[in-house]
Amino acid sequence: MCKVLGVSKSGYFKWLNRPKSNRQKKHEKLAQKILKTHLEFKQRYGSVKITKTLNKRGMKVSERTVSRIMTKNQWKSCTVKKYKATTNSKHKHPVSENVLDRQFKASKPNQFWVTDITYIPTNEGWLYLATVMDLYSRKIVGWAMGKTMTKELVISALKMAYKRQKPGKGVIHHSDRGVQYASSEYQKLLKKYHMIGSMSRKGNCYDNACIESFHGILKRELVYQTKYRTREEAKKSLFEYIEFFYNSKRIHSTLGYCTPNEFERMYSNSAA
Repeated sequence: MCKVLGVSKSGYFKWLNRPKSNRQKKHEKLAQKILKTHLEFKQRYGSVKITKTLNKRGMKVSERTVSRIMTKNQWKSCTVKKYKATTNSKHKHPVSENVLDRQFKASKPNQFWVTDITYIPTNEGWLYLATVMDLYSRKIVGWAMGKTMTKELVISALKMAYKRQKPGKGVIHHSDRGVQYASSEYQKLLKKYHMIGSMSRKGNCYDNACIESFHGILKRELVYQTKYRTREEAKKSLFEYIEFFYNSKRIHSTLGYCTPNEFERMYSNSAA
């Protein structure tokens, strides 16, 4: 190599053993912190969120620098995969108007709730997950899991959300037109809770984009990175992701890079 490059062996070894500059040491230390943060969030964060996290922890660094280091080391966030339909809107139950009408930005907690069902593959078969999101904080306030996609599943998720949040009257509750949400039992529960029912237009997934987005994030950051042997194993993993990571630790650009729990607490503190 020295012969090809036209340098002496002694000169090469001198260069190889020379002490690192302060700039090199600083760069290596930053790269270590970026990798540590990348692994801390289980490779779910890209350069933007890693930058915001480091900034919040007192380290001044630009997104461009983080992106360059991640690209050089091939540290990438997780990627998406396949899709499976979970909505059956071919039923004879009445459907609600689209009251929400894509008003995805709430001014306070318990103003707009959105809900949906998604699926999780396991070696035992599908595990279905129903979730309820508060659009103000993007927090998952209610959820339920089961091996069948029934009205009981979505009812359990709604009951959990109501018990947890204790909302006042007039919450706008938005879902797709699935038979589970249109069922008389579910609609009776909405009336009992004094909620205003709202449903997406036929075949329009964008009317429920926020909860669809959450399920996409869940799949990308957790499900597609894991192979579940049993439904119970998947349930434990999903519980930990929702409660201990998504609600408590994962920052959101729409929330000014706060977590859902932080954003909700900020409202409570300002209202006190």
